[in-house]
Amino acid sequence: MTEKTLDAQTRLELEAAAFRGLVAHLQKRTDVQNIDLMTLAGFCRNCLSKWYRAAATERGVEMTDAEARQAIYGMPFEDWKRQYQTEASAEQKQAFEDTKPLHAEISGHR
Repeated sequence: MTEKTLDAQTRLELEAAAFRGLVAHLQKRTDVQNIDLMTLAGFCRNCLSKWYRAAATERGVEMTDAEARQAIYGMPFEDWKRQYQTEASAEQKQAFEDTKPLHAEISGHR
């Protein structure tokens, strides 16, 4: 079965399951810093939370940044930062700057 033969509901369900899998994976991989995700993939957990909130807004669902971040991080953002975020090294900061043109536009990291 190809994507073209999927009905809209099945496609939506598969995409939602893939999204939930990505979020669960990122919640487990607290060792992976957002700056590294941004450098390597052009998006991070914060970007994902912004996309999540934008989707809510498009559907008339009121959601704060804090609520969207909690949905992605699995806990309040400040708790995650305190428990898992480390200070970025000079090398990480430079790599971030070097790859900035490749970062997702909605990310808010520009």
